Amino acid sequence: MTEPNMTEPKLTEPKLTEPKLKSAPLAYQNEPFLNSPDGRILRLLSEYSEPLSRFRREQIQDTVVFFGSARIASRDSADAMLSAVRDNKAGVAAAERAVQMKRAEAAVDMARYYEDARQLAHMLTEWSAQIPARRQRFVVTTGGGPGIMEAANLGAHEAGGKTIGLNINLPFEQYPNPYITPALNFEFHYFFMRKFWFAYLAKALVIFPGGFGTLDELFEILTLAQTEKLAKKIVVVIYGSEYWKKILNLEAMADAGTISPEDLELFKFCDSPEESFEFLKENLTRYHLGAQHPKRTGEEAATPEIAKTRP
Repeated sequence: MTEPNMTEPKLTEPKLTEPKLKSAPLAYQNEPFLNSPDGRILRLLSEYSEPLSRFRREQIQDTVVFFGSARIASRDSADAMLSAVRDNKAGVAAAERAVQMKRAEAAVDMARYYEDARQLAHMLTEWSAQIPARRQRFVVTTGGGPGIMEAANLGAHEAGGKTIGLNINLPFEQYPNPYITPALNFEFHYFFMRKFWFAYLAKALVIFPGGFGTLDELFEILTLAQTEKLAKKIVVVIYGSEYWKKILNLEAMADAGTISPEDLELFKFCDSPEESFEFLKENLTRYHLGAQHPKRTGEEAATPEIAKTRP
């Protein structure tokens, strides 16, 4: 009887011409993953860690934050707009021209706040440059866009200081203004991470006339101050009582018992760059320059003394 063939089949050798499988991307270089819902935690961490590394590198210890409308133009721009409406070279109909004239006149009136923000930022930056410190103190910081933000960055830039812009990625483009220190030009996707960096480094807040975003930032900081959530004193200036007292009636809240009368002392209304500067200088000196801090050593000494929340 014939024995069955027990010889094992030979494996076919791969052809040398067959393509090799391409290496998978490293996880931290995989853009589809990083931009997916599963990569959100990494995006959040990046918007904390990357700014922190730059603030350390640029030796930023603390900031003075300016908020206000992106729609307020400089005096020159507002005057040019009004002249163009008056000339009416495009032949706009009377009804539409009346609307344009009203807006242009309002822009000229509001332009004084642009010039005041520019002057105040210049004064603060000149003063802070004279403070003997290893790190940058009370650096003028804005949301990085046009209007009041541009004015404050411009004033600090003209004074020769560093100035920060914390911009936000929006569906309609908000480009960073050209007066931000390039190494301190930030772009955020998440509003709450941007708000974190506004509050975390701030020792003072200056609120110029603005809209919903300005009110949002004002009440966020007032809430943190009221609840003593931050282990520091934040000095708050509300600039332009003529505008803000038409918008806000905080005394009514105290009268109704929804806030304490003492909460009205968390801020001060000011109406000139000089008045604002003196108030800021006095209180920043009192709360943040007067006390002697213990000497730091080692790795701790290599990093800026950025603010801390209460435990």
